[in-house]
Amino acid sequence: MGQTAPVSAFLWITVVSLAAWCWLLLCQGFFWRTDVRLPRRREPEAWPSVCVVVPARDEAAVLPASLPSLLAQDYPGRAEVFLVDDGSTDGTGELARALSERHGGLPLTVDSPGEPPAGWTGKLWAVRHGIALARAREPEYLLLTDADIAHAPDSLRELVAAAHGGGFDVVSQMARLRVESRWERLVVPAFVYFFAQLYPFRWIGREGSRTAAAAGGCVLLRAGMAEKARIPDAIRHAVIDDVALARAVKGAGGRVWLGLADRVDSVRPYPRLHDLWRMVSRSAYAQLRHSPPLLLGTVAGLALVYLVPPVAVVAGAAAGSAPVAVAGALAWAVMAGTYLPMLRYYRQPLWLAPLLPYTAFLYLLMTVDSAVQHYRGRGAAWKGRTYARPDAVPDEG
Repeated sequence: MGQTAPVSAFLWITVVSLAAWCWLLLCQGFFWRTDVRLPRRREPEAWPSVCVVVPARDEAAVLPASLPSLLAQDYPGRAEVFLVDDGSTDGTGELARALSERHGGLPLTVDSPGEPPAGWTGKLWAVRHGIALARAREPEYLLLTDADIAHAPDSLRELVAAAHGGGFDVVSQMARLRVESRWERLVVPAFVYFFAQLYPFRWIGREGSRTAAAAGGCVLLRAGMAEKARIPDAIRHAVIDDVALARAVKGAGGRVWLGLADRVDSVRPYPRLHDLWRMVSRSAYAQLRHSPPLLLGTVAGLALVYLVPPVAVVAGAAAGSAPVAVAGALAWAVMAGTYLPMLRYYRQPLWLAPLLPYTAFLYLLMTVDSAVQHYRGRGAAWKGRTYARPDAVPDEG
């Protein structure tokens, strides 16, 4: 009788986990599918002008693999690149000018905004400066792209055609992140998988949907909407600036589209677990709005959804409880099955799918660490700048 009660209780927990996976499979916007690519494209009769804004802080290591791809854009209209050197100490600005002289292509302007004032994250202050420089050219569109993002020659053309054809104010692509090291293979596809689970791409592009998100590495933004939504001023304190941008645009009545990229790739390496850990933990607690109840709920949810199934298989087999083991195996199978499309997208071996609970456990620890760093006063960071607490960043309305 003493063993029956715990087994029965764990069976119910496992059944709840299985039910959660059935719901995620069918009712969460089919987040696990990877076929959300650029929407229908229609080339405009007259190609609108575009200004490309690249915030860059200590990016000399990646610029040779990224900046030439922007300068080489095969775009029929007028386009210009503005690289904002945000206080770099590694010669980022000088290297950018040298690459422009060597490769030619689109005109390049390199400028620096100085240190951000109180109330601004460094990256958004750099974006603001770049948009101010671009405004003198009166562009119809702004392409906000990170310094580690490489674009295929037709990337800008395809983005503009998609915005024009679909009537979108924002067209954003989740750049294909680098997956070469052992830790990148384990963690990176799961990062995109978890993001899509939180923000199902199909919901984002649907008219009337309140789900809003973008991928900061590649955001084509209609310049008129940038002014209407007060971007970036309205989101100046945001650490997760891409999601905040999409919410601001939707809040101003704009339309947003987000999907996976075929022509846009990140060249930034994350060879060690430490590098990936920092990438996730720097903003994980900010994603939870620095809320302890949301943190506890997230930890409990991750444990229930991702950790219970494999534990149930092992515990059920050890206790001789077939129902527990079977329910856990079914939940684990659904979980692994939903992960397969993302592994295919990243051209990774499919045997990594059953390891998703282990990766989820790492993300759980990263999220907890993000909260710990926040309460130690270290907070989120971008390129060496730390934003300790939200109440330390004044909101000027």
